[in-house]
Amino acid sequence: MSLNKPYTDVPGTTIFDADQSRKGYHLNQFCMSLMKAENRERFRADERAYLDEWPMTEAQKQAVLARDLNRCLELGGNIYFLAKVGATDGRSFQYMAASMTGMSQEEYAAMMLAGGRGIEGNRRTGEKK
Repeated sequence: MSLNKPYTDVPGTTIFDADQSRKGYHLNQFCMSLMKAENRERFRADERAYLDEWPMTEAQKQAVLARDLNRCLELGGNIYFLAKVGATDGRSFQYMAASMTGMSQEEYAAMMLAGGRGIEGNRRTGEKK
């Protein structure tokens, strides 16, 4: 049974907690497998066949295939593990973060260099300003 989670009302944010960890265990183990060169080669050769070796949900597999990182997070993925998929694709973490915001890598870099996102719209629901 889950504990009371007052942090679940941060707009646009998925908190990686114990429940998310359990939900994404096999997804994250798949990601960690990509640390080995032979597994990266097998994944690149036939992504679906390699994913089918893991007891992940179909939704998790589809999110990986689509490289939908936001969906992977919703399904229990941890961004630090998901970075292994990006690295396997030859993508930087900055590229991955940009893809999660709907920005180009250049737009994302400019936003971060300008101080990042503003707090407005990113507070907990009901949080005082």
